[in-house]
Amino acid sequence: YLEKIKSMFYHAYNSYLDHAYPYDELRPLTCDGQDTWGSLSFNTCDNELLNGLPILLPLCFFQILGNHTEFQRVATLLQDTVDFDIDVNASVFETNIRVVGGLLSAHLLSKRAGMEVEPGWPCSGPLLRMAEDAARKLLPAFQTPTGMPYGTVNLLRGVNPTETPVTCTAGVGTFILEFSALSRLTGDPVFEDVARKALRSLWKTRSEIGLVGNHIDVLSKKWVAQDAGIGAGVDSYFEYLVKGSIMLQDEELLSMFLEYDKAIKNYTKFDDWYLWVQMHKGTVSMPVFQSLEAFWPGLQSLIGELDSALRTFHNYYTVWRQFGGLPEFYSIPQGYTVDKREGYPLRPELIESAMYLYKATGDHTFLQLGRDAVESIEKITRVPCGYASVKDIRDHKLDNRMESFFLAETIKYLYLLFDPDNFLHNSGLDFELGTGPSEDCVLGAGGYIFNTEAHPLDPAALHCCSRKQEERRELQDILLNLSDETEPPIMDPSESIALKPGSRRKAPLLSCPMQPFSARLAVMGQVFTDGT
Repeated sequence: YLEKIKSMFYHAYNSYLDHAYPYDELRPLTCDGQDTWGSLSFNTCDNELLNGLPILLPLCFFQILGNHTEFQRVATLLQDTVDFDIDVNASVFETNIRVVGGLLSAHLLSKRAGMEVEPGWPCSGPLLRMAEDAARKLLPAFQTPTGMPYGTVNLLRGVNPTETPVTCTAGVGTFILEFSALSRLTGDPVFEDVARKALRSLWKTRSEIGLVGNHIDVLSKKWVAQDAGIGAGVDSYFEYLVKGSIMLQDEELLSMFLEYDKAIKNYTKFDDWYLWVQMHKGTVSMPVFQSLEAFWPGLQSLIGELDSALRTFHNYYTVWRQFGGLPEFYSIPQGYTVDKREGYPLRPELIESAMYLYKATGDHTFLQLGRDAVESIEKITRVPCGYASVKDIRDHKLDNRMESFFLAETIKYLYLLFDPDNFLHNSGLDFELGTGPSEDCVLGAGGYIFNTEAHPLDPAALHCCSRKQEERRELQDILLNLSDETEPPIMDPSESIALKPGSRRKAPLLSCPMQPFSARLAVMGQVFTDGT
């Protein structure tokens, strides 16, 4: 199946290159392309918004496949051709998860892919500078009284004065992974600061029963759409609280999610399905399952709630087997599709959950889902010029579109499901050394965090680049505690931290106690750093 999935990827990718490049999107039924970056009426959370830079989206998959040649070719092409100084209105949410996330991931994988890297990598590099440039184009959107961002920004001119202040919950809460990674790699705190401010502002708007709605006015903090659930418009907000807490070892983010999780279980969960309810009263507003909700069992596995995850996954897998795919909306009481929501655009979420749950349990049921997905996608959607979205899952009529997430996510998660030995599944037995701002850094030792567009980020690289800054702050705190002076003494950047005899660093809640990466070997208190 690995070879079959690899063949599927290259059929889709080469079809785009042969028939659609440099257009934004492949139309597989007519074997041509179309531009969607500048021609769409952007709706921040519900549509396919930013299909520009399509060759960036599957870039990290080349490294997963071991195709260093194509990775290097595409990365070089991006550096030579992409310019973000363009007069176009772009979704802040989509630009972040696709463009900023894709560039960050490519930057962190570039050395493994055989590219020559700068001295000081992973804390510097051309792809990192491109990611920073793209993210800076989004910062004007965060200049609101609440700190919650507008949904759309012009990459050249900033926020349009007539821009609507209404955006979806995910459009406010889906920045902490990419923006904190940028801050910790580059040393500029502005990105993480605005992402955290948006999260904290959104946290304060939850209802009396602990739920959030679907769309909010970022100026007034008033909820415009008050349906609460785990699907479209909200999904990646919850995802980023969990993944952000893991990547950053952040207790605040985990605490936020666990509070939400209690309310979600209390008011939206029925027989291991999750319904939509009114955020203030908890009364059911939509008894439907949305295909986007299928990420939830995988997310549950990351916090150890396997029993609940397995039961919910079984419900979703039953729907898959009923139709050979997941319809966008499924009526739970009727056990059938919802009118005008019968499409299946080859979304990745159920396969994503299968990958996480197989990794957590080793249960071959999840490989069976992967097998079913490969066979149904091949049988129903493969055409001579790629793979077509399914317009109606009931009769398998096709639509003349191949969504970009099919290459960026669906095929990638399928491949990783069947490749347990892939470097992205590394449990810490393998690693490489990179040179950061001080001494050597351990990189690629596992624990990769996927953003919501399936771009993997290496937490060790963030630690590598932010370690010296953190040590300087620790030293400053120690000196302040030892002195009554109102101003801390000026620090020598070359100084390092020395703990008092007998004292120990407190391990974060989410991690195992461990030595700093720079430590080699200690015998009777002496540390050897010269390799002896």
